[in-house]
Amino acid sequence: MSILERITIDPNICHGKPCIRGMRWTVEIIIDLLGSGMSFGEILEDHHELEKEDILASLQYAKMLVSGHTLKIAA
Repeated sequence: MSILERITIDPNICHGKPCIRGMRWTVEIIIDLLGSGMSFGEILEDHHELEKEDILASLQYAKMLVSGHTLKIAA
């Protein structure tokens, strides 16, 4: 499994925003948590349904958007 396969887009979940593994955790929320100063460990401790790879996938997704790459995400 590619790390980006953890990111899903489904119009029926969070209005089609990129999410983690079909859950209601958007990439945006993960980036916000990191931006607020939370560490990977703090995020994972507070939210047991998330995995380290989910955070890494969110960062990779955001990096690719910023760099202008075309992303193909399965629903």
